[in-house]
Amino acid sequence: MRKPLLLVAAIIGSFAMLKAQPSDDLCDYVDPFIGTQEMGHTFPGATVPFGMVQLSPETDTIPYSADGHYNGEVYRYCAGYQYTDPTIVGFAHTHFSGTGHSDLGDFLIMPTTGKLQINPGTAEHPETGYRSRFSHENESATPGYYKVLLEDYDITAELTTTTHTGLHQYSFPKTDTGHIILDMNYNIYNYPGKVIWASVRVENDTLVTGYRITRGWARNRYLYFAMSFSKPIKEYGMKSDEKLLYKGFWRKFDETKNFPQMEARDMVNYFDFDVTDGEPVKIKFALSAVSTEGALNNLQTEIPDWDFEKTKAEAHLAWETELEKIQIKADHDKMVAFYTSIYHAFINPITYNDVDGKYRGLDGNIYQADGFTDYTVFSLWDTYRALHPLFTVLQPKRANDMVVSMIKHYEQSVHHLLPVWSHFNNENWCMIGYHAVPVIVDAYMKGIRDYDIDKAFEAVIKSSTHKSYDGIGEYMQYGYVPFDKVNNSASLTLEYAYDDWTIAKFAQSLGKTDESSTYLRRAQSYKKLFDPEVGFIRAKNADGSWKENFNALQTTGEGYIEGNAWNYSFYEPQDVAGYIRLLGSEKKFISRLDSLFEMHLPDEFFEESEDIDRVGIIGGYVQGNEPSHHVPYLYAWTSVPWKSAEKIHHIINTKYNPAPNGLCGNDDCGQMSAWYIFSSMGFYPVCPGTNEYVIGSPCVNEAVIEVGDSKTFTVTANKLSEKNIYIQSVTLNGKSYDKTFITHEDLMKGGELVFNMAAKPNKKWGIAKDSKPYSISTNEN
Repeated sequence: MRKPLLLVAAIIGSFAMLKAQPSDDLCDYVDPFIGTQEMGHTFPGATVPFGMVQLSPETDTIPYSADGHYNGEVYRYCAGYQYTDPTIVGFAHTHFSGTGHSDLGDFLIMPTTGKLQINPGTAEHPETGYRSRFSHENESATPGYYKVLLEDYDITAELTTTTHTGLHQYSFPKTDTGHIILDMNYNIYNYPGKVIWASVRVENDTLVTGYRITRGWARNRYLYFAMSFSKPIKEYGMKSDEKLLYKGFWRKFDETKNFPQMEARDMVNYFDFDVTDGEPVKIKFALSAVSTEGALNNLQTEIPDWDFEKTKAEAHLAWETELEKIQIKADHDKMVAFYTSIYHAFINPITYNDVDGKYRGLDGNIYQADGFTDYTVFSLWDTYRALHPLFTVLQPKRANDMVVSMIKHYEQSVHHLLPVWSHFNNENWCMIGYHAVPVIVDAYMKGIRDYDIDKAFEAVIKSSTHKSYDGIGEYMQYGYVPFDKVNNSASLTLEYAYDDWTIAKFAQSLGKTDESSTYLRRAQSYKKLFDPEVGFIRAKNADGSWKENFNALQTTGEGYIEGNAWNYSFYEPQDVAGYIRLLGSEKKFISRLDSLFEMHLPDEFFEESEDIDRVGIIGGYVQGNEPSHHVPYLYAWTSVPWKSAEKIHHIINTKYNPAPNGLCGNDDCGQMSAWYIFSSMGFYPVCPGTNEYVIGSPCVNEAVIEVGDSKTFTVTANKLSEKNIYIQSVTLNGKSYDKTFITHEDLMKGGELVFNMAAKPNKKWGIAKDSKPYSISTNEN
């Protein structure tokens, strides 16, 4: 498809700037620096779509704890990079994108000259270690490429990647000795003892292999590497501060210098090179969760030569191909925000198996991925809402393989559970719910089914009936999760109820009527926590009494996780009409929605939460965290669907900006970005599993979506402007359309959805009874 000629945004320094000539390159609209400051926690380095290697600068070595207690400062370094920091300590190969907790930061590389420094030093005195000062004026990033000048050494560092391999290029000044530091002890969220074991083996004068085992968010993580240098190593060595009582007969050797097998729990290695000829030192650094042999095979397969520009161009092309799946027309800032959002959305999950298909399973054993790609990094409490539904449209093959990966996780789990929050063959149990379930069911309902469906159904049933996990036993016993028995009880009840509704739909489609009936009943558990006296969902004790001293504004201590009653009470995506009935009338529901966006939420009610910040709040509504992402669309179930428009446009225009602090909350592996992508085009998957996308208001002039088989679905917003945000009328494939939702089937058939926009709403559009999206109360009863 021909790309529109639009003004190009080139990454200059820290943000995208307009250039005066047209461009066909959508990568020019991606700004990897967006979200690299405070909330957002993204990284600006080099990666390819869904790549295992995410090669990026680290700007400090903040420890997880200080004086034996959690160090809140470490939260700012969830992705390793802080835009306001003055120094870089090196370049690590693995990262999370936008998470509110962290791990990884594997295999830190740092080039230096002069006196050999074996520790990172401090930001205040970088000369005491191997770190270097840098300036954003001499830093740039585009998809698949990162470049910076390390000022203390006058070294230009350039990075690019393939799926499993990072390619470094370090242009040294002419000097007798250039050093490459390999810090095997560096970690994100580091603490003494996090590295259980590290091993480095010098195979010959250009090849080094090794591995390390770490205990962090992932409790038992093995990662192997193969590192190849473009120049022969002149000499090498290591330093370890580990105090050993027993050294065995290894004491015969000086293991600190030119000894080819270096191992310790606490180890920094160095490699020296002759750089007097001014030729760059290049490093190919490949990863594998299986073995050093697997890492070497990944390296040799993906980067067989030393052509940095070729690898960089291939990474660029990989991103351009993905970005082209949606082509929009919009103003410059929205172009940057939109394509940066696609970039963020396609970073995680990551490819976990080697090029030969081998991967390490949840049980620690090695498996062969036959006919699928094994993926990891599933931040499911966040991403089931919009990111995985986005994959069903733009990445159906990957969406299928992610389901297969989740089923394999279930089969390898000693608990016989689907993933909750998993990465690198580990379950870290973060957050709540069994949200792999709606991901699987949503994919299944949309016809993505190249896997063992019976096994998938078995997995969702087992995951929803594991009584010892996070209040499920109590949920099954009482019909809700009691506050006096389980933390986050109200949130758990609401989220389990939605998950259970998706199981009911799955069972119904398979003709399993008993299971369908059971889970449809469980899907209405939210009703048991509605307190008509206060008009909110409220935590309840096992004896049926309400949690005392209820405060609808408070985030902590009320039975909610990362939210309050004002926001969480709207979480019944499977039965919005049922919640309207509980409130007593549509009028009360609309008033409550209006109040949420208009009220003031004082800082005292969320200041204890790291994941909620003032910048992500509108009134009392929290766009900066996931539980409320569907809320602006709930007007579609009422007689005033037009009210969604003003909320959505305000969020689009104020909460996603082309700047390092441009994200209003943690991107959480792409969920914040997926919200932006859908919402910009005018619709959003409020209830994955219904195959419906609820219509809000388009924020771009045109979006052309590739939906497979050479078909496209075009969204056009006629007369859209800053004032013209309200829908006057809609046509679908040339026919008048009055529903406040479109279906996945209509989207994937290809066609055209046309919105006619104006400065005032057409208050008759979308208000008919049969125009409303799905609800249990109106569709199943």
